[in-house]
Amino acid sequence: MSSNHTFKIKSFLLACTLSTLLAIPYSYSQENNRNELPEIGTAGFSVLSVDKERQIGVAMMRHIRASQPLLNDPVLIEYINDLGNRLVKNADDVNYSFEFFIIRNKEINAFAFFGGHVGIHSGLITLADTESELASVIGHEISHVTQRHLARRLEAQSKSQTLTTAGMISGILLALVNPSIGMAALTTSMAASQQSSINFTRGNEKEADRVGITLLANSGFDPQGAPDFFGKMAEKYRYKSKPPAMLLTHPVPESRIAEARIRAHGLEARRLAPNLNFALAKARIQARYESTPDTNIFKFTDDFNKQKYTYKEAVKYGLALAHFENKDYKEAKTILEALIAEDKNNLFYADALTDVYIKTKEINKALVMLSELNLIMPNNQVVTLNYANALLEDKKYSEAEVLLQDYLLFKPGNFIAYDMLTTVYQKQKKTALMHATKGEVFALLGSYSRAIDELQTGYNFAGEMPLLEKRIKARIIQFKDQEKKLKRL
Repeated sequence: MSSNHTFKIKSFLLACTLSTLLAIPYSYSQENNRNELPEIGTAGFSVLSVDKERQIGVAMMRHIRASQPLLNDPVLIEYINDLGNRLVKNADDVNYSFEFFIIRNKEINAFAFFGGHVGIHSGLITLADTESELASVIGHEISHVTQRHLARRLEAQSKSQTLTTAGMISGILLALVNPSIGMAALTTSMAASQQSSINFTRGNEKEADRVGITLLANSGFDPQGAPDFFGKMAEKYRYKSKPPAMLLTHPVPESRIAEARIRAHGLEARRLAPNLNFALAKARIQARYESTPDTNIFKFTDDFNKQKYTYKEAVKYGLALAHFENKDYKEAKTILEALIAEDKNNLFYADALTDVYIKTKEINKALVMLSELNLIMPNNQVVTLNYANALLEDKKYSEAEVLLQDYLLFKPGNFIAYDMLTTVYQKQKKTALMHATKGEVFALLGSYSRAIDELQTGYNFAGEMPLLEKRIKARIIQFKDQEKKLKRL
């Protein structure tokens, strides 16, 4: 399924907010005993409760959807969340479900924030040579969350700078409600407490390294992935005048690499076979979101001819996607059909082949393939969203409607599903439902006022549907209440 739902709003509020709060550069030459770490997993509650942290995290995630070029790509979302949750399953002090997402950005970076949200730049995925290297970064960010480092930083600052800490929290919340005012408040507050944050961040990073490497090993990955990736980052950007964001926020001096190697060597070594899905994810990012189709066709062809790959299937897959982007649908179809014949339940192949069949007007082939997969993997987001998309293209709107409605009962916060359902209702001329569903889309983008406007419009069209009227009215009340709660946090 093509990623057609990348929203780009000019405000990059959340990127600035998160990089300021979570990723202030720190100095390895300074130590401050005042900021000595409390016992693991016990602090931060005096400033932010877990519940409040969760609420703020949800609100921030809504704004990230609106402000950042997210890869709303079901296959990659599925992959990165599967990988992330393999790590979460073995983590301690998990207070909420995690959400992992990918930002379309070649810059090497990853970050975590309130409530179990972890963002990874696409460039970081393509830089990693093994899944263990990628997992090491995600494990590090998960550890920031489980150790509640942001809340602990606020707590540490509150002991000596109560007003500054309060200003920081209010700045975050103001930024959510009123971006222009909030960022000004946040910037002023952070300027007054930067050194304290720098010193405290050093300890956070060391703790996240320690917890993250152990988590990596306990989750079945090679613990050597952490120092390998650290070393790769340091070497790649050693002589660069402008290092990537991740090296500004997560410096990797020799001492840190050495500590990671010592810790990794103390754990059970694993020589893991290359992972096909990791290779396919890298190929997908390269072919769909980086460089031009012609460049990618040359790259993947050259890699195949020179056998520069861990999996030839991944190179073929990348080549098929590059041909698709170049509108060479026949070439893409030939490659993908051969791949799926050898691995019929592979969702990377099924997703891409669905797009090809839609372009070649062979919708029935897509529907047969996806209906079979839906029996095996019901409520899988890749299967469901591709199936719904194919039904939509085939003008089978009622079937698409039922499929998406059922899926949203299972996954109520899925942005893509709501967006597609809005289109289905539009095609069906179900005006009230179209506006009501569009309201849900705006709510997921953090725009409650626009969400309420859409719901009100839907209510005006629901005159002969009293149950729908009641449902919409109740949702309006809920959104108004959520907006009030956000302002009161």
